[in-house]
Amino acid sequence: MERNSKIRDLEENGTEEQPGRWLTMPFAALGRTAIGWVNQMGASFIFLCLALLQIFKAKQLSKIVQQIYYIGAKSSMIVLLVGFFTGMVLGLQSYHALVKFGAQGALGTLVALSLVREMGPVLTAIMIAARSGSAMAAEIGIMRISEQIDALDTMRINPLRYLISPRIAASVVSFPLLTALFDLIGIFGGYVSGVLLMGANAGTYIYRVQASMDMKDLTDGFVKAIVFAVIVSTVSCYQGYFAHMRSDSRGAKAVGFSTTSSVVLSCVLILVSDYVVTSLLI
Repeated sequence: MERNSKIRDLEENGTEEQPGRWLTMPFAALGRTAIGWVNQMGASFIFLCLALLQIFKAKQLSKIVQQIYYIGAKSSMIVLLVGFFTGMVLGLQSYHALVKFGAQGALGTLVALSLVREMGPVLTAIMIAARSGSAMAAEIGIMRISEQIDALDTMRINPLRYLISPRIAASVVSFPLLTALFDLIGIFGGYVSGVLLMGANAGTYIYRVQASMDMKDLTDGFVKAIVFAVIVSTVSCYQGYFAHMRSDSRGAKAVGFSTTSSVVLSCVLILVSDYVVTSLLI
């Protein structure tokens, strides 16, 4: 009778009940999630390498310039706005904190180094990921579900060369330029709030900004900007390019999920990579 019961369980459930199996289920779920992340990271890296190989092909310059205008020039206003008010808030908070220790003269140093080393590259990358990254994911995702990318394959046009490579190259060019713009307007915002509104000494502020920064601070910020550019462009293009492969949605819903995933994942990876790059540069 016991043998017949086991046979019926195998026929109905396909597996034999194992004692203590429920103890291993959380670990199995964690393992599947980890393997899925590793697979996604590996696929994204291969996707990036294949796209980079297509950057230096013929007739790519005009497409790269178009994407620089779309990713860089059209994002400049939001970067200016965020940078100015970030600098104002930083100058205001720093002034009140430094007054307690009688160190108002260090206001320029604190504002400049905070913006150039950390806040400038990170906030610029997050703003571009929210604006241009989401647009890249949505545009490529719509092309995928409407079979326009399949049409490119049919016409023997490499989709990576036509769609992905110009966006990655344009991001690598645009991110450092917008980061420099953010830093400049942020330092000016700190001057407005700290000097014009709070009464700090203007000459001391400008001198501290000049004396506290060296070339390494600038290059470290630009290195971070380039790393963030590769991350944002790769994640956004990858999410849109493979929108049709999402198991939880199809069609227009898949484009929406891919767009949301590209922004969230880009922001998370920006913060994680910021720590990694900072530790390596220090």
